Amino acid sequence: MHFSKAVVKCRIPILIIAILLMIPSVMGMAATRINYDMLDYLPDDMDTVIGQNVLMEDFGKGAFSFIIVEDMPNKDVAKLKAQIEQVQHVDTVVWYDSLFDLSVPMELLPDSILQKFNTENCTMMAVFFDSATSEDVTMDAIREIRAVCGKQCYVSGMSALVTDLKDLCEKEEPIYVGIAVLLACAAMLLLLDNWLVPFVFLASIGMMILLNMGTNYFLGEISYITKALSAVLQLAVTMDYSIFLWHSYSEQREKYEDRNEAMAVAVQHTLTSVIGSSITTVAGFIALCFMTFTMGRDLGIVMAKGVLLGVLGCVTVLPSMILLLDKPLQKTKHKALIPNMRHLGKGVVKYFVVFLVIFVLVIGPAYYGYSKTNDEVYYDMGQCLPEDMAYVIANSKLADEFDIASTHMLLVDRDVPTLDIRKMVHEMEQVDGIQYVLSLESVVGCRVPEEMLPESIVSMLKSDRWELMLLNSEYKVASEEVNDQIDAINTILKKYDEGGMLIGEAPCMKDMIETTAHDFQVVNAISILAIFIIIGLVEKSFTLPFILIAVIETAIFINLGLPHYLGQSLPFIAPICISTIQLGATVDYAILMTTRYKTERICGLDKKEAVWTALTTSIPSVIVSGMGLFAATFGVALYSNIDIIRSMCMLMARGAVVSMISVIFILPALLLLCDRPVCATTLDMRCIRHSKNKEVTKK
Repeated sequence: MHFSKAVVKCRIPILIIAILLMIPSVMGMAATRINYDMLDYLPDDMDTVIGQNVLMEDFGKGAFSFIIVEDMPNKDVAKLKAQIEQVQHVDTVVWYDSLFDLSVPMELLPDSILQKFNTENCTMMAVFFDSATSEDVTMDAIREIRAVCGKQCYVSGMSALVTDLKDLCEKEEPIYVGIAVLLACAAMLLLLDNWLVPFVFLASIGMMILLNMGTNYFLGEISYITKALSAVLQLAVTMDYSIFLWHSYSEQREKYEDRNEAMAVAVQHTLTSVIGSSITTVAGFIALCFMTFTMGRDLGIVMAKGVLLGVLGCVTVLPSMILLLDKPLQKTKHKALIPNMRHLGKGVVKYFVVFLVIFVLVIGPAYYGYSKTNDEVYYDMGQCLPEDMAYVIANSKLADEFDIASTHMLLVDRDVPTLDIRKMVHEMEQVDGIQYVLSLESVVGCRVPEEMLPESIVSMLKSDRWELMLLNSEYKVASEEVNDQIDAINTILKKYDEGGMLIGEAPCMKDMIETTAHDFQVVNAISILAIFIIIGLVEKSFTLPFILIAVIETAIFINLGLPHYLGQSLPFIAPICISTIQLGATVDYAILMTTRYKTERICGLDKKEAVWTALTTSIPSVIVSGMGLFAATFGVALYSNIDIIRSMCMLMARGAVVSMISVIFILPALLLLCDRPVCATTLDMRCIRHSKNKEVTKK
């Protein structure tokens, strides 16, 4: 009680400190860098990541793009190339006039190369940048190139993707938060018993969200997915804690004449309840930190921090605001719109066998769909963007005009003999889907001595230690065909140079596929084990964790299995994150009901009466919590044009509803079925005597 009394006594200083903290929080949020490149989160010890670093250190090159120029005379293309070369952080632009003067006929080049870089009305140039793919300066360079080029040119490449993604995110993110706040507020106005308290909740939670976003500054940077989702998720998840405090305060207000005393008791009760409930949520987010694909750690740390700050705000800032606004809050009370749940509870208990049968029938198809959904995810980040985005249009042009869907880069030891290099290139050109291999040897092979080539070209493709080659492929990034192609190229490469490296977007994506497939299993196992242990300790039971996790995992199977039956493909990160988030965020519903069931059984009620009482009293809280999470995420899912954000928010919204329904209908049935083993394996319930069950009576 010392803490809760101190909160009540220091309510004005608490509010002043909270308001003052908003100033550095806003500054910290503005100064936190946002990373839009998913490939940055691959482990540092992978060949693809090491190769990217070598490319930067030895060649001074990071990002790479193709620019397609349409319906432009060669002289104008040369002028355009010169303008692009003046753009800051553009290192090299390679086109025909990089090798020969325009007075020399293009036919001097071999047909195989001439046709690959030119079509009837298009020509293509390659641009290398001296900065990394997703650096801010690279994105600025992409925007400047687009401004210089105009509508006749199309810029492809990973840097163009992250540029469009950043611009779209920055445009949409304020609207995400606005929609989440608006719908969450509407849900609370409908489901709570006060017209003013939802706005008080939002003010308190909003402060904690700003504090969370501001403290991200100390992480250095966060991913765009974390930035887009963290505010919405923190609002949805921590809203429950505010509701717990308000309900507790309203209850204590009727018992105590002194509002300060009532709030002190309410804070004490809420702290006990909220700490128990938040531990499972934090455990779910912490499980994401065990991903080797470090974007999970990024999201996990920020969200775990957000939940802890939400708990802190709920027992400090919110009580202070409620006491300050107590008079208007008491005047704006109204009857809650949630009806009495006695009849629903009675029906669920009476027909619990029906719900057991439904549970048994559903779990098989749900798990099958869930397993198939995991096999049907996509990794190509270009699929996240709308079809009218500049990057998507450029990639379509590249595929249609030049039959190029992806570009790989090879780093080969410079000491490998020229004859071996030519043999290797020839073998690679025979690999299915490889359009051509561009290297110094492919030009020298045209009977042009290497000594006659401009130094800019030689230095671009050779360093003191490495030779750089470009391989253009007709297979799309992250497709099975390109992954098989990468395996074949690597086999050939290692035959001629054991230390050679294959890098680029497609090889990085292949590494990502292999990394995240392993991560999915690890994160799932860790989150389930951690939450199992927490439930076991909280409920002092061996069997209850099995029951509660079975209910929520079935809800997860249903939620993540539906995309398979609906013919939808999810972004790869969605199943990994959603399975953990849904488990951590919604298992609280099951804990709430189970704790009340235990209390009633220990007090002497038989199993049916105990389950009925627990169900009747818990349903309103479960509905408010579930609909709060649904409301905060569903609107964002409908609005967003970025498929990763849209998919994850839709899964969270649907997951909240499915978990809510599962807890209301399936959990009571399992508690009734397993009452005897639960009593035998739960510390506080071993003394319960089992007698013939009475019919549920009206109270």
